[in-house]
Amino acid sequence: MRSGVKSMNSPRLATIGRRMFLGGLGLGVLAASFAAEAQQTTRRPLVGFLCNTMKLARAFGEGLRELGYVDGRNIFVEYRCAEGRMERGPDLAAALLRLKPDLLVGASDPLVKVLVDATHTIPIVMTSSGDPVGNQFVDSLARPGRNVTGVSIIAPELAGKRLELLKTVAPEIAELTVLVNPTNPNASRQLRETEAAARSLGVRLKVLRVPSTTEFDKTFSGMGRASATALFISSDGLFLAERRRIADIALANRMPAIGFAREFAEDGILMAYGSSLPALYHRAAVYVDKILKGAKPADLPVEQPTKFELVINLKTAKAPGLTIPQSLLVRADEIIR
Repeated sequence: MRSGVKSMNSPRLATIGRRMFLGGLGLGVLAASFAAEAQQTTRRPLVGFLCNTMKLARAFGEGLRELGYVDGRNIFVEYRCAEGRMERGPDLAAALLRLKPDLLVGASDPLVKVLVDATHTIPIVMTSSGDPVGNQFVDSLARPGRNVTGVSIIAPELAGKRLELLKTVAPEIAELTVLVNPTNPNASRQLRETEAAARSLGVRLKVLRVPSTTEFDKTFSGMGRASATALFISSDGLFLAERRRIADIALANRMPAIGFAREFAEDGILMAYGSSLPALYHRAAVYVDKILKGAKPADLPVEQPTKFELVINLKTAKAPGLTIPQSLLVRADEIIR
């Protein structure tokens, strides 16, 4: 029977079918190739980190990795660390801004202030701000309202608790030498809180103002070992970077001392009490992730630490002949022997 429709078993139709299939397959592979190439050429975000020390900045990098970011693959992170020389902050910030970053990270209030002064449009994430509201980085902790958000270490009661810890170890303390960086925007607030705590415990204050690394030896020279004196280290990136030098000075003058982060005790200071700085840096990566995914800094509440750690260095306690009460040892999160 004749028909206008050829059989599907026709060799010619089979050949055409194969050609169509192979052609479609080729187009599919080509499309996938173009998609992969487009994905590879998609612009990767650039984050500029103005940091105190590279050691702490690594915790931020670990936080990014846990969120799926790989530096050099799907994100670029440029680090510029002051390493205790806070006067370098403006130059380091300018270097970062020349790179046209999508987001900036500031490690401490002096460095955050440099970034805030430099831009009101690029999002800024704080890793450990001492007073973001008082320094006018944000309108409020709950609703920042500007281009800045992140993590704060603000906790006004910490000065009193640190002084109480010193009095527990050395009850005879009658004078407290307070180390302050006058260039830190939080210096006045920290000093007021320390003065209030000292008054409540009947302790006199002696304030040592150290604005830069070059001032350490001059400030401490000739101080000698005053009886019943302890050293209180205010929160500041300069002191964090110079903690080993401060520990040597405290030991040379046989002064029990307390710092604001565990790194001080690890490097020879008698005690440290405060929030974990690596944990704060790690947490800052979450803010970076949210902002890169579209969240606005103005709408992201500033977080405050809820956990504080006590670290005691028993090796340091032996030098001035101090005995750490057992009641304090059982409270410690870590004891360095």
